[in-house]
Amino acid sequence: MKKFKLSVIFSAVLLTALLAGGCAQTDKPAPTESAQATEKVLTYEDRAEEILNSLTLRQKVGQLFIIRPDALEADGTSDGVTELSDGMAEMLEKYPVGGVAMFGKNIISPEQITSFNKSLQDASEIPLIVSVDEEGGLVARLANSPAFDLPVFESAGSIGAEGDIDAVFSMGEEIGSYLKKYGFNMDFAPVADVNTNPENPVIGTRAFSPKADVAAEMAAAMADGLRSTGITPVFKHFPGHGDTAEDSHLGIAVSHKTKSEMEQCEWLPFEEAAEGDCIMVGHIAVPNVTGDSTPSTMSYEVVTEILKEQLGFSGLIITDSLEMKAVTDSYGAGGAAKTAFLAGCDILLMPENLEEAFDAVMSAVEEGEISEERLDDSVMRILVHKLKYINY
Repeated sequence: MKKFKLSVIFSAVLLTALLAGGCAQTDKPAPTESAQATEKVLTYEDRAEEILNSLTLRQKVGQLFIIRPDALEADGTSDGVTELSDGMAEMLEKYPVGGVAMFGKNIISPEQITSFNKSLQDASEIPLIVSVDEEGGLVARLANSPAFDLPVFESAGSIGAEGDIDAVFSMGEEIGSYLKKYGFNMDFAPVADVNTNPENPVIGTRAFSPKADVAAEMAAAMADGLRSTGITPVFKHFPGHGDTAEDSHLGIAVSHKTKSEMEQCEWLPFEEAAEGDCIMVGHIAVPNVTGDSTPSTMSYEVVTEILKEQLGFSGLIITDSLEMKAVTDSYGAGGAAKTAFLAGCDILLMPENLEEAFDAVMSAVEEGEISEERLDDSVMRILVHKLKYINY
């Protein structure tokens, strides 16, 4: 399937919506009953199903992955690529991933990152999710670079303490505006954690508040600001990283709260995520909810039974980075990808080894461990999202 097909479909959806909305001349005769019967307004879901049916198994599996661009280097040794090479383009054809995540080491200047993002899009048959961590404050890959003249925000915590919803919306709007200009379409923000543990080594002022209602209101406002510019917000890190004492980059983080306690605190901000948003699930064990120390990314109970079924979230569910030691030490690249997908996650973020993770999911589908129905469900979600929210 060539890339132009998705672009044409996207345009056709918009045109159909305009015609259905009554843009025709008012003096034009009404269509006959037989003509009305032959007309069909194709929805995003209809169009996504057309695309889905045209994809190979390999293309379907590819849509599940968002990777660092460095993973496209065939030798696997690159760390901080800043432009698309011929070898990377060949790898993208062989491993047709659904998106990329940029980090500070991939970003040199406004001109460079704009060109890099565009070249990746041009090399992909299906439009890519192009993402970045741009929370405002400590974690801001672009704003904290001296090569960019961008608004710098002190922290989510400082804005949350002021209680100014308009200021939070404006922060999301400003961040979203410059991300859009540079070719991004997804931001791994807002941080929707409730910072209830002052000993937490990884969240701190990245969260808006230690109060659940304030954190929920602020996360929703920042998401509104991002969304207003065409950037997809990603609420993170479900089921809640704010009351843990560990850093999941280094090992599994644990929250000892009960399900009832989390329902009344940690989960409130995530209930603000809309259908078109994403929720990132963290490598956080919740033993008093699940009865064991399984990371939430790998837990069917957390992802499917709680997030999807109990909380009713119908948007995209993305894992936290699968190269973190919280999962790599126990699952390996292939095992982590398969287990997270079977738990109910739609998008597998930055596996430790792309080839191993990709091949493991491919084999699992071919051998029936993952059903094609389960695979198609997530790919449909991803394609519908791209048709609705990525402008081409």
